[in-house]
Amino acid sequence: QVQLVESGGGLVQPGGSLRLSCAASGSIFRFAVMGWYRQAPGQERELIAAINSAGSTNYADSVKGRFTISRDNAKNTVYLQMNSLKPEDTAVYYCNAQFIKYDYWGQGTQVTVSS
Repeated sequence: QVQLVESGGGLVQPGGSLRLSCAASGSIFRFAVMGWYRQAPGQERELIAAINSAGSTNYADSVKGRFTISRDNAKNTVYLQMNSLKPEDTAVYYCNAQFIKYDYWGQGTQVTVSS
């Protein structure tokens, strides 16, 4: 069993920055593909960034160049650095871990970008 706990969300002005963290329990973290998803009201949940066990990353076009995903296997933690935030980035952000056939989700953290 893996538990994921997100933190770091909040209210930020357009153009500002936030760093989300996702702390994972369990020993599979270093082998898991970690991802950040987001879901805005009335929209489907979308994958915005992912990092595999080797550190290779992928980003959605909507966040490429503004967001950076990273992981610290010693701390069982994955991060999402979000810069140049826009109002359309407002959503609940979820951490996800995939390992073999298993799929784990955090509870989500709200990010609101507004002046």
